[in-house]
Amino acid sequence: MTRRPRRGPRLELLLLLVGVLLGAAGWAAWSHETRAVQLAADAPAVKLVVPTGASAEAIGRKLEALGLVRHPLLFELLVRSRGLGGQLKAGEYALEGPLSLEQILELLVRGEVVRRDVTIPEGRTLDETAALVGAEGIPVEDFLTAARDPASIRDLDSQATDLEGYLFPDTYDLPLGPDPARRLVERMVRRFREVVEPEMPRIEESGFTVREVVILASLVELETAATEERPRIAAVFLNRLERGMLLQTDPTIIYAMKREGRWSGNISRKDLEVASPFNTYRHSGLPPGPIGSPGREAIRAVLDPADTRDLYFVSRNDGTHHFSETLTEHNRAVDRYQRRRPRGS
Repeated sequence: MTRRPRRGPRLELLLLLVGVLLGAAGWAAWSHETRAVQLAADAPAVKLVVPTGASAEAIGRKLEALGLVRHPLLFELLVRSRGLGGQLKAGEYALEGPLSLEQILELLVRGEVVRRDVTIPEGRTLDETAALVGAEGIPVEDFLTAARDPASIRDLDSQATDLEGYLFPDTYDLPLGPDPARRLVERMVRRFREVVEPEMPRIEESGFTVREVVILASLVELETAATEERPRIAAVFLNRLERGMLLQTDPTIIYAMKREGRWSGNISRKDLEVASPFNTYRHSGLPPGPIGSPGREAIRAVLDPADTRDLYFVSRNDGTHHFSETLTEHNRAVDRYQRRRPRGS
C-alpha cells in the first residue's frame, strides 16, 4: 500500500496563505462591487421608487438601471446576508452623494422616503380637487372615476350619487404603487369619517341627516372664510329654512354654473335665473347635494349655530359680513356696502 506523503509545515503554511489570499481577493472584489456610488456634488438626487411588495431582486434591478449597482444580484445577496428581506419600505427615495449598497439598504430599512404632499383647501368641488391632485401626477380621470363611486359612503348617505362633500379637505401624502387615485380617495373618505363619526350623536339630535348637515356645511364653508362667522352664517340658513324662505346663497349659483361649464368668475342678475336644481334663488329648501367639501369648523357651525334671529347677511368686502334680522335693515346694509362702494372695489 502506497503511503501518501505527509504535508510538511511549509506546505500547510502555503495552503493557509493561499486561502487567506483568496479570501482577501473575494473580500476586495465584494468591497469593490459595493463601494460608494460616486455622484457629482452638484448632481441632482437620483430618484428610486420602490413599489409596495417589491422584492430585493426587483429593487436590485432598479438600482442597476440607475447605475447604482453593477449587478442586481449583489443587492439581493446583501439583503439576504443581513436577514432584512421583509423590512424594505416602499416609497420614493432621493439618493445623493457617495453611497454604498449598505447605506442604500439602511435608507430602505428606515423608510427615509421623500414625502409628496397635496393640500386640498376647504370648499373644493370634485373637479377642483381632481385638478389639484392631477398637478401632482395622479391622473385626473382616475381620480374622478374613484370619486364618482359613492359606495364608500353609502352607509352614511344612501342618496349619494358621488363623493361630492365627502372628500375631506386636508393635507395628504400621495400614495405610491398601484391605483394611487383610488387609494387617495379612500384615505380622504376615511378622514371624513374620522371627523364626522364623533359628531354623530349631535347630528342625530339636530334632526338632520348626515347628508343634510354636509350640504348645509358646504354652504357655510363657501359663504365665509372667517371662522368666527360660520355659526352665525349657519344660523341664518337654519332660520330661513324654518320660515320656509329661499336660501338665496350665491355659492349655489356658482356651483350650478361650474357644472354647466360656464362660470366666468362673476355673477350677473341674469345668472340668478339659471335653470338648475342647485339654484337657491329659485328652489326652496336645501340644494340637492353638497356644493363642495366642508371642513371641520363648518360642520360644527351647523351643529352648534349662533343664537340669533338673523335672516340676512351681506358682504362688507373685507372678508366679513353685516347681519340683519329684517329686510329693511338688510337693504340699508346692501346700499351701504354694495351699491355705494367705489367702482372697481
